[in-house]
Amino acid sequence: MRLQLSPEDEKFAEELREFFTTQIPEEIRETVRARRELSKEQMVESQRILNDAGLAVPQWPAEWGGKDWTQLQRHLWHEEMALACVPAPLTFNTNMVGPVIAAFGSQEQKERFLPATASLDIWWSQGFSEPDAGSDLASLRTVAVRDGDEYVVNGQKTWTTLGQYGDWIFTLVRTDPEAPKKQQGISFLLIDMTTPGLTVRPIELLDGGHEVNEVFFENVRVPAENLVGEENKGWTYAKFLLGNERTGIASVGATKRNLATVKEHAIDLGLLEDPAFAGRIADLENELLALELTALRVAGNSADGKPDPASSILKLQGSVLQQAVTELAVDVAGPASISSGAGDDSTVPEWARLATPTYLNYRKTSIYGGSNEVQRTIIAGTILGL
Repeated sequence: MRLQLSPEDEKFAEELREFFTTQIPEEIRETVRARRELSKEQMVESQRILNDAGLAVPQWPAEWGGKDWTQLQRHLWHEEMALACVPAPLTFNTNMVGPVIAAFGSQEQKERFLPATASLDIWWSQGFSEPDAGSDLASLRTVAVRDGDEYVVNGQKTWTTLGQYGDWIFTLVRTDPEAPKKQQGISFLLIDMTTPGLTVRPIELLDGGHEVNEVFFENVRVPAENLVGEENKGWTYAKFLLGNERTGIASVGATKRNLATVKEHAIDLGLLEDPAFAGRIADLENELLALELTALRVAGNSADGKPDPASSILKLQGSVLQQAVTELAVDVAGPASISSGAGDDSTVPEWARLATPTYLNYRKTSIYGGSNEVQRTIIAGTILGL
């Protein structure tokens, strides 16, 4: 079954497809296709090519590099990029801090940060979660005390993805410990990660990778001009940011591409001769088609930049299917899936060596962007009326 687009949108998608498959270096696209880890240099190179072509931040205001696209066109941009194995622009820059600065920052902050954020001349890290404040983010305890023209920051953040590359970190800090509600005493600070007293320490994950970090603040002095918006209004900006984070989180295009690759390996190994195994793949293909239809419906029904409440379904089912495809890859690899520690000289194919680390890494998808349990609550209340 092929989804039918209007002639205009079909042409739009074809133009994007041609650009993504001809202008992004094949080495970068092959790294994504093989599910290897991208280097910082590859990510920067890819985003700069997109930015130079006006394709890095289409969701931003036009004044700062955005496009006057429909929600459907933004969806097609995201999906065509994924299908072409092009790395998505760094989400911390493009979907998180950039829109916050564009909406709530001072003119000086916009001019200083937005161009460099779009081009990845500044690599942003996210300073939200803490050891005792993850899903209950409003319980954060990192404090910022005003001292003249500066804030003095003390505390700890954790699970800071790719923080080892960070130049700056956008951070939620508590500026009013006596506020009647914990959400009312939080502010949004931009912090240079080279500031004395700021330390980044790696966290080794179950898959053996170094993707996340702890960040410690010990009397870190931050110019007050780096406060975004008003003091103690940071929770409002955080909710705005988290809404943007869920954009595209279903990753339909990437999951379709990954499932097709796994299916190819299954065919090569003769696994589709087993009706039960063939049925399992067919079930996933059907569920992905249903998710794609939902994604298009959500994009088509969005108005004034506000997503349809069904976007929670995209996040929930998108993460479920991403995990299902990585589990399928492990099953297709069979005993070879335990060879994740083998080197490049191994006789085990690279895809089989990567199957288990990828499976383990994708356990995170049911947590970030709002846990699946939270999404079920939203669906129950806003869609089902329970």
